[in-house]
Amino acid sequence: MKITSVQATWVHVPIPFERQHVSDFGRIASFDSVVVKITADGGLHGWGEAKAGVGSAASAHDISRLWDVMYNTPREGYAVDRGHVLPQLGRRGLSISAIAGVDIALWDLLGKSLGAPVWRLLGGRRAERMPAYASGGWADEARIGEQLLGYVEKGGFRAVKMRVGVMDGEPHKSAARVRAARKALGPDVKLMADAHGTWTVAEAKAFCRMVEDCDLYWLEEPVTADDKTGLAEVRRASAVPISTGESEFTRHDFREIAELRAADILQPDLAIAGGITEGVRIGAVASAYNLRLAPHLWSGAPAFAAGVALAASQSAGFILEYSLGANPMLHELVHETFTVVDGQIEIPDRPGLGITVDEDFVRRHARR
Repeated sequence: MKITSVQATWVHVPIPFERQHVSDFGRIASFDSVVVKITADGGLHGWGEAKAGVGSAASAHDISRLWDVMYNTPREGYAVDRGHVLPQLGRRGLSISAIAGVDIALWDLLGKSLGAPVWRLLGGRRAERMPAYASGGWADEARIGEQLLGYVEKGGFRAVKMRVGVMDGEPHKSAARVRAARKALGPDVKLMADAHGTWTVAEAKAFCRMVEDCDLYWLEEPVTADDKTGLAEVRRASAVPISTGESEFTRHDFREIAELRAADILQPDLAIAGGITEGVRIGAVASAYNLRLAPHLWSGAPAFAAGVALAASQSAGFILEYSLGANPMLHELVHETFTVVDGQIEIPDRPGLGITVDEDFVRRHARR
């Protein structure tokens, strides 16, 4: 089997205003990703996905400030105001992200050529279904409980994740939202909080002290991925489990996190970190250091399916992220659906990644 063509398409899908949410990244008005299609000489197609954030600055004045603007876009306002970095996801890894898109597509192609799901090629799935957590939670203190309870009712989720961090202003405001969420959910629903790497070490430690009685399942990305020693300091200072990884590239970043004892849960985004091949290596790091693996799955269908296959096949894999924000790249890009029933997602046994891309959708939303 030989490759005959490789196509990469930037897909830009606008989100209707009423379905948009606001976070530290600003108002999310579209979902963007690069969809990769690899064609083999037998006519089979493999599909992959790559992610990268890009930014620009128009003025040539104030060079130091503009460097910060470009490095931190779209959160440059917070970065300049607060004096610490809040970088974009693709801050260092355009080449790795490109490799990721190709790698995911090649695994999909290999599975289809062999008539086997990717998880089987990785050693087999450990269960036919895996628990999932609802990922969202941007509402204010007065409404966050209602929002998260809506997630529980929607898919029978027994775990939910909310956003905290600089979007709230100060740590005590995030802590108040977490306390409101825990009060509404009760003790039996797992609650996670995601700070998107927006706090300083001191702010993250203060937040952890304020929510010690809220039984957080994990605190995600409390500080920037550029400060791994700071992340380790946060973990040492609190009993709250720490997760991180969506802004990391390759197994080498994750090995450093493991060596520093900086996290309890590793969360590679396969469309950023290097694809399925590198994901397997990251899974081995997690297993070797007795850590857990929960891939970052806020993505389009190819990267989501790849993350599911990885988590299902790795001994450290234990839970799947399921976006409750508007995500047309997950729900409209492919003909198949990823349905949560009683808080669990079925691990599909279709060949490859188990997805059929709607190429008309790709053409309609392609940016040239």
